[in-house]
Amino acid sequence: MWFLALGLLGIALKYFEVGMVAGWNWFIVLSPFAMALAWWAWADWSGYTKRRVMERQDQRKQDRINRQKTNMGTKTGPRR
Repeated sequence: MWFLALGLLGIALKYFEVGMVAGWNWFIVLSPFAMALAWWAWADWSGYTKRRVMERQDQRKQDRINRQKTNMGTKTGPRR
């Protein structure tokens, strides 16, 4: 996501000829999009994306279980 934001910022600065970006080659300005594509390809290939989704789901599930235990009054603190 950061690469996309950086690429869009670079395009805007190049188009409006702001600062030193106005003198840069278009290849340099558009390179963050290539890096974003490479990142997404690696993340999908390595399973990083799927692991992150599963971790988020597991955390939501655990939060829901803890919230239900607290609401039932069974999770009041350490047992004696």
